[in-house]
Amino acid sequence: MCGIVGVYCPGQGAARRPAVEAALPEMHHRGPDDTQIWNDDDVVLGFARLAIIDIEGSPQPLPYDNGRYQIIFNGEIYNYVELREQLKRDFGASFATEGDTETIVAAYHYYGDDCVTKLRGMFAFAIWDTQTRRMFGARDYFGIKPLYVTEYGEQIIVGSEKKCLLELIGSDPQAGAVDPVNTEALQNYLTLQYVPEPASMQQGIRRIESGTTFSIEDGVLRTQRYFHPTFPISLVPSDADKRRLYDRIAEVMDDSVRMHMRADVTVGSFLSGGIDSTAIAALAKRYNPDLLTFTVGFERDGFSEIDVAAESAEAIGVEHITKLVTPQEFADAVPLIVWYLDDPVADPALVPLWFIAREARKHVKVVLSGEGADELFGGYNIYREPLSLKAFEKVPGSVKKLLAGASKKLPDGMRGKDLLRRGSIPIEQRYYGNARLFRDDELGFLKTHRPDQSIMDVTRDIYARARDLQLDPVTMMQYVDLFTWLRGDILVKADKMTMANSLELRVPFLDKEVWALASTIPVDQKVTKETTKYALRQALKQIVPPHIFNRRKLGFPVPIRHWLKDDLYDWAREIIASSGAGHLIDLAAVQRMLDEHRTGQLDYSRKIWTVLIFLIWHEIFIEGSLQPEVPEVHYPVRL
Repeated sequence: MCGIVGVYCPGQGAARRPAVEAALPEMHHRGPDDTQIWNDDDVVLGFARLAIIDIEGSPQPLPYDNGRYQIIFNGEIYNYVELREQLKRDFGASFATEGDTETIVAAYHYYGDDCVTKLRGMFAFAIWDTQTRRMFGARDYFGIKPLYVTEYGEQIIVGSEKKCLLELIGSDPQAGAVDPVNTEALQNYLTLQYVPEPASMQQGIRRIESGTTFSIEDGVLRTQRYFHPTFPISLVPSDADKRRLYDRIAEVMDDSVRMHMRADVTVGSFLSGGIDSTAIAALAKRYNPDLLTFTVGFERDGFSEIDVAAESAEAIGVEHITKLVTPQEFADAVPLIVWYLDDPVADPALVPLWFIAREARKHVKVVLSGEGADELFGGYNIYREPLSLKAFEKVPGSVKKLLAGASKKLPDGMRGKDLLRRGSIPIEQRYYGNARLFRDDELGFLKTHRPDQSIMDVTRDIYARARDLQLDPVTMMQYVDLFTWLRGDILVKADKMTMANSLELRVPFLDKEVWALASTIPVDQKVTKETTKYALRQALKQIVPPHIFNRRKLGFPVPIRHWLKDDLYDWAREIIASSGAGHLIDLAAVQRMLDEHRTGQLDYSRKIWTVLIFLIWHEIFIEGSLQPEVPEVHYPVRL
């Protein structure tokens, strides 16, 4: 797990090397164990290492085939041992290290661009071929590891952190200016609480998408999608078929956790009060009897899973470590957290995640977590919506239009209003991922609001592909989330908050072998009228403690609804009053929203929080008036 940066700059390699050296500290937290740079005439490669496998060996940039290739790599390849043996057996490949990085570049040497299909893991990497003068790289199937890119003139830069790219652009007098704020991305952010890929909040920098390779040759950047999610659903009509499915899920999850435990350092596990993280911890205990688990909570009742997690830890027999966060600690940490994020993400859960990652890093260097279970196995309650809307399927289109009009006339908050509205519109209009904050008709405070821009612009092509795959409504929602919510929110906060603390996070549910099975599960084994993740729950019956089996998922709940009324009201008011983003946001309207929330008229907490995070981001990255104090990284190489 590391930070990488690659600069393609024909004829300027030596001249650009000092700039890369100056930019690498921007992502020192991603790799505090070692920093190295390599260049030739056309390329500069920079690397900040967090040593996990082959700690004493595998320095990067890593050469291969007598220096023909140089690779920089962020992530982990869990099947590297098996892949090394396969390369030796099939091609007579030789290796100078014991790590996984060399396995990637060797696979590229023998398989070419198809090497990515051989990799089981999380990754963002770039390989420079000194003979063909071609750069090739990729991002993993689901987007667990980030990769930004910017192009200007003859230069192309890729890297793990946008801050690093901004530093490099600013150091080049020939670079074109990066647009301060991408207003299209801002409008999407206010609806989704994150900036959807491939955009970033600044126009001149975007992201290589999940499941995509890239190449740079003769000054041209090309991308190619290699992961095309499909759902070859298999029916399980009999009880025997169902038992075989549940057994197979348990087996593939056990295998995934076993592979994700591969490391030359200590591996721990996050543990909330839900079934996903509890199952991961219980399985990890099989491979590390001394497993440490970690959870976080708040003092307010109903917003802490510490007691439930502690009960789970005792039941599965692991040592458990907790962190309690106060409102003041929470507020003080937010600017630094936004700095680590690069782009605003308004999911309040990322704040407690940062705290528990900081606590865990005192004890371990790697943690497992339960991200991805909901997207792969049907875990969100919203996935049950098609069941509740089934009655609307036979309603004629003309009647649905009347129902939609009637729903608009009902008062906000009235029981049944939203059900009526959602049942009378197509799925493409009612579902655009797992977050829904500001509706288009609520964006009057956004001064750059474009009525001709729709959030459906983000999902239109995704739905078109889903239609081509002939997916049912539930699976279609899962498909949309793979390209929106999962990679835009869930995995961004997981990567950024753990790497902020030089901690590697691994997600066994987001494994290609787990996906191969999960994608075949029929709808009735995903959601029912009573529950979600039905097949997964049945598979984990013998793995998780009974008190967890049917418990409602909370994750890391945050009491911002209460805090914005009292503990954090003055804090929020000051952010609004001092903001320099008044040309983009009607700050007076936001303050009115905050005041109405305080008096209890309506719960605006998530919407206010979304605006506040953007205003803090704007202060840091655009105005430059807020510069959080970034702590010195001092974690040891080994734990």
